[in-house]
Amino acid sequence: MINTDKIIIVGDRVLIKPEENLNKTNSGLYLPPGVQEKEKVQGGYVIKAGPGYPIGTPTDDEEPWKERKDIKYIPLQAREGDFALFLRKDAIEVEIEKQKMVIISQSAILLLYRDESLLS
Repeated sequence: MINTDKIIIVGDRVLIKPEENLNKTNSGLYLPPGVQEKEKVQGGYVIKAGPGYPIGTPTDDEEPWKERKDIKYIPLQAREGDFALFLRKDAIEVEIEKQKMVIISQSAILLLYRDESLLS
């Protein structure tokens, strides 16, 4: 497993470790052969998720001396450990610590499978 302490995922992005040659996930989710052959959809496990969608704060340009508030976010649905089924065309491949990963926007995720028993 890679050390994710130094990795900062921005906005609505998710870092995923893709599963290769996946017929059935560890959680029991089956992917039909047609999906795999077309390679339009791929699955993998969420390693780290960004903070979410930023909510804009009102700007007071007329009063620059006022203290600016921290940005607030609408959190993502994806969490570490979830199995994600995502659109392959929207994935950006990266290599971190010699491991192949992909970064995708949450909007490219078609399905999340969360098995609480695997996380404990």
